[in-house]
Amino acid sequence: MKTSDFYFDLPEELIAQEPLADRASSRLMVVHKDSGKREHRHFRDIKEYLRAGDCLVINNTKVLPARLYGERVGTGAAMEILLLVRKDMDTWEVLVRPGKKARPGDRISFGGGKLIAEVLEVIEGGNRIIKFEYEGVFENILEELGEMPLPPYITHKLEDKNRYQTVYAEHEGSAAAPTAGLHFTPELLKEIEDMGVRIAHVTLHVGLGTFRPVKVEDVLEHEMHSEYYVVEPEQAAIMNETKKNGGRIIAVGTTSTRTLESVTDENGVIQPKSGWTKIFIYPGYTFKAVDCLVTNFHLPESTLIMLVSALMGKELVMESYAEAVKERYRFFSFGDACLFLAKEK
Repeated sequence: MKTSDFYFDLPEELIAQEPLADRASSRLMVVHKDSGKREHRHFRDIKEYLRAGDCLVINNTKVLPARLYGERVGTGAAMEILLLVRKDMDTWEVLVRPGKKARPGDRISFGGGKLIAEVLEVIEGGNRIIKFEYEGVFENILEELGEMPLPPYITHKLEDKNRYQTVYAEHEGSAAAPTAGLHFTPELLKEIEDMGVRIAHVTLHVGLGTFRPVKVEDVLEHEMHSEYYVVEPEQAAIMNETKKNGGRIIAVGTTSTRTLESVTDENGVIQPKSGWTKIFIYPGYTFKAVDCLVTNFHLPESTLIMLVSALMGKELVMESYAEAVKERYRFFSFGDACLFLAKEK
């Protein structure tokens, strides 16, 4: 299987640069696996494809305002830090630019000294381990000084940080948003619950590896990035009860999908657990938990389009993407959505 098998031509003007004023007004392509039929709707119409007894699974991770701009103490040279992984309370693995100017012992000041970072060590891959010094509550300082780590294909500045958060974001830890969930409003979620659809949550902290391109031509040679997940016992129980009663598991996003497929055993039972997953889902994979998928339109040749192709079939997915380009759908993080119905009933 070749990476180039998942290429499609995407005009740059179709890459959404800003979120819509009304989250649920985005367009929704509904793709039926059995018939190959495609429908063009709006996101709030998703209710028509759900039914009582189904379970919608959301990822309640929260994006950190993880990009910090400061200056090197002593020289005043401009420095940028991107928080990646929290090692302990005040120690982080980070990406620093320019990296060559961040050596152990160097100190970087943010917000006129409100936050100071000392470089402790350089680790494999060129990232740094830093320790922060500050007075007060770190999260409050980060909220004040940090910016959202928007994907590289978004060039516009985001005016409202909350528009890169889902309305149900709860547990901080992501470097990128689980963007399929950005379309939901509290009102739409309540309407879905009132229909008898259960809503369960998992947590997967999305890493920057989600934007990492596949650089090998043989798909099987690609090494996935690792991300931390949590599935709580009561949430696993809701999902297992749904499956037992014949309802569908409808994952909101590839992050929820990867989490569920990481914790489901060979008998289809979703296990409550936490840990790190590097699961790579591509055509040929047999799904153990997920029946349907709500997701955005993904980058060409990405692991995400490969995951969708594993669920729906590569030919149908590539046809759907070609139609999305023709119909001028908006792509990527702030773009429109798909509902992939791999199981109708």
